[in-house]
Parts: sequence; C-alpha cells; structure tokens
Amino acid sequence: MATRYQVDAATIVRTIQVLGYQKFAEFVSDLRSHFVTRITPYTVLKAASKEKKTVTDRIRHGWELDMRNLQALQTRIDPERIKALSQKVKNSRRILVVGIDLAAALSWYLSYGLMTLGFAAEAPVGSTGNVQRRTRTLTRKDLLIAISFGQCLRDTVEAAQRAKKQGVPTCGITDSESTPIARVCDESFIVSVTSSSFGGSYVAPLL
Repeated sequence: MATRYQVDAATIVRTIQVLGYQKFAEFVSDLRSHFVTRITPYTVLKAASKEKKTVTDRIRHGWELDMRNLQALQTRIDPERIKALSQKVKNSRRILVVGIDLAAALSWYLSYGLMTLGFAAEAPVGSTGNVQRRTRTLTRKDLLIAISFGQCLRDTVEAAQRAKKQGVPTCGITDSESTPIARVCDESFIVSVTSSSFGGSYVAPLL
C-alpha cells in the first residue's frame, strides 16, 4: 500500500492507528469484510476491464491468486478442526450439503465424495422449495453443510437458519467470518475465493 501511494510504511500504520486500529491486521480484516459484503461480481468485472493487461497477464494473475488462496487455506485452517468435522460426519445419520448457483458444483462434489465413502449424503438441486423440503426432514441426528460466499445466497442462508431452529448441527464453508453463513452456522471454515474473474475462484474450497 505504501509503495502504491508513494508514502512511507510508517505513515500508513500511523494513519490506521488514528482511525482506531491498534494493528494493521485489524484494518485489513475490516477492509476485507467490506469487500466481501459490499463488492458485487459486476463491480469486480468492471474494475478488471479497466486494467491495462494482456490476456497472458490476466491468466498469470489468476494463477497467482489461486496460489495465494491455497496458501491462506494452509495457514488458516487447523487440521484438528477438519478431524473434528469428519467425526461429526461419521456420527451423522444423514448429511445435507446445500450449495446453490456456482456453489452447486462444490456441494455436488462433496456429497458425491461422502456417498462414495458410504455416508448418506445428498446435495439437493432445483427450486427453493426442494431445498427447504429436504431441510425440514433433518433432525438432531443429521448434519447440514452450507456453502456460499460473499453476500451469500438467500436460499442457502435460509436453509441453515431453518436447520439450526430444528436443532440440526450446521457447518458453513464461506470466505469471511462476517458473511451470513458464518454468522448463522454453528461453525464455519473460512476459505478465500478471491479471483480476477467475476465468478470467483473455487480452487481453495474444492481442496
């Protein structure tokens, strides 16, 4: 940031402190939350179209962002939490994986992988009613995994809310602790989908 605006790094830190932040990391966290909840795919696409980059540059930039997302995943998520979630999956009678629109590919991949291992998992597709009907059949012995990013899709959030009211354990996969999915679910795994594309990058969530 200091390099971009041609000022000393200490000036950036002092400015952030004047704004009320004790550490630069706190400022970055708030800034990222703002982007996640306010910036739309259209805004990302519009900004990217103004950058003077060749097609080759854009491809390389996309790869770089994917690598950063994977590195962030490695440092952010404790393997012990993955182990604990796997135990919940093992103890669950049924696992409902809710992911809609672009996240549907992730929900299908996860549910298919769980079914291959012998678990009763499904990723409902189709209308809002279909997702809600599947959610209503869940009990405390089941598990709902909700996948959505950014502002989060309403149907996915409502499915998580309904499941929680029914006493169903819920787990979210999202990209910020401030997203609706992170706030609703009992626990959530934060994975970055940062991308130069309007559709986002699902490299890290897929892993």
